[in-house]
Amino acid sequence: MLWSALPSIIGGLELTLKLFGLVLVVSLPLGLVVAVVKVYGPKFLQRLITLYIYVMRGTPLLLQLMFVFFGLPYIGVTLDRFPAAVFAFVLNYAAYFAEIFRGGMVGVPTGQFEALKVLGISHFKGYRKVIFPQVLKTTLPSIGNEVLALVKDTSLVYILGLGEVLRAGQIAANRYASLIPFIFVGALYLIVTGVISYLLNKIEKQYQI
Repeated sequence: MLWSALPSIIGGLELTLKLFGLVLVVSLPLGLVVAVVKVYGPKFLQRLITLYIYVMRGTPLLLQLMFVFFGLPYIGVTLDRFPAAVFAFVLNYAAYFAEIFRGGMVGVPTGQFEALKVLGISHFKGYRKVIFPQVLKTTLPSIGNEVLALVKDTSLVYILGLGEVLRAGQIAANRYASLIPFIFVGALYLIVTGVISYLLNKIEKQYQI
């Protein structure tokens, strides 16, 4: 039974990992940019970003997925299932990452910025060489939690009809009236999150040196 369901489950795992990778690669730097603008940008942009973050954090991701795929066509914007999922996830997770980075930025003592000016170091170079490593060091644990949450949140794309790993397991479980596909899918999630946790811990240890 498991062997016959294995191809569809592995195919679902591939889609899950593809979605996870794309969202992470786009939302992390986007979240950093949003955080920089919110902390150092003009007042009107700060207000817009505050509203954006409020909406993204205040509404369920499932609702955002449905709005992007089913709602945007009403204003003439139509996306296929996978691009719609990526777009909704990026908007959502960029907001969360932005708040994490913002917390790290405001935690840097203002005296360090004054010291950089006294030393004649440009704002961009000082931020890249001195400030950002401190921000990353303090925010890595929170970023790690969001990254692990992203792995599990990918299961929400079932609402768009995408065959991610949990949906594939559910179809197999219904077909064979067995819990074994669910157990196998759970083991796959544990393996993926275990590998990611290991890599995150390695990165955190490097910044603690």
